[in-house]
Amino acid sequence: MFYRRKSYIIKSGFVEEFNILFNEINLPNQLKYGARLVGRWMKPINDETTEVFAIWEYDSYDEIEDNIRSDQDHLARIKAWFEKYGGRSYVQKEYILEMKNEPLYSTVEE
Repeated sequence: MFYRRKSYIIKSGFVEEFNILFNEINLPNQLKYGARLVGRWMKPINDETTEVFAIWEYDSYDEIEDNIRSDQDHLARIKAWFEKYGGRSYVQKEYILEMKNEPLYSTVEE
């Protein structure tokens, strides 16, 4: 089993749009290929910024990610979402202040 924590620091005024991307586009596609969402949360940092993070579980991370990256319909939906807000580079520069994709390791002996 592989676990990862995907986290973002985003401008608070963009949280609603960012959550739409997750709920309508990313979540269904991750689930389609076998990823399991442990949970997704957000926490205000201050008036201007919010941390949004999810923990995912995978049987085969590389296989699932390869399938997602080769799903042309999914890539088109992602591109359209970014274009709606000014393009990928604009969104990443203006709204997403930090992004991390981190593996998680269990401390429980099995």
